[in-house]
Amino acid sequence: MLLPFLIVGGVGLVLLLISLVLGDILDHLDVGDGAISGTALSVGLVVFGASGALIATTGLDLVWAYVLAIVLGIAGYVLSAVVVRNLTNSSDGVPASAVGLSGITRSDVSPAGGEVSLDGPGEIERRLAYADEAIPEGSRIVVVEHVGTRVKVAVG
Repeated sequence: MLLPFLIVGGVGLVLLLISLVLGDILDHLDVGDGAISGTALSVGLVVFGASGALIATTGLDLVWAYVLAIVLGIAGYVLSAVVVRNLTNSSDGVPASAVGLSGITRSDVSPAGGEVSLDGPGEIERRLAYADEAIPEGSRIVVVEHVGTRVKVAVG
């Protein structure tokens, strides 16, 4: 009686956790061409499962548990889709490039990686970095390439 609600809610919870860690799953899979939000779908599944399980334990007929769970799941999907869309539209967009910024190595930097601190506006944390040649900790560096969240540095 509760098993379908628990399964759907559990699947929604797993998808929600994955989307929180990796970003919207459906965006990575090119499903729905951006029309369907994986995060909102996950929220809808969790709401369906949780509300259905709660309603089923109140003693109502199973049909009403499904009807109310579907209505609440759709409402959860729509509300979270609106919130996700508004947050996406209000974001700053593409981060500024770090190319040309100078800084200092906080660990040894090699082609395999390392950490640097950069001197620039908004640069308050360490960044992952790599270099063509080994650079010892405490050396002054300059960013020559910005790839994703990592920067390629050279002795500066």
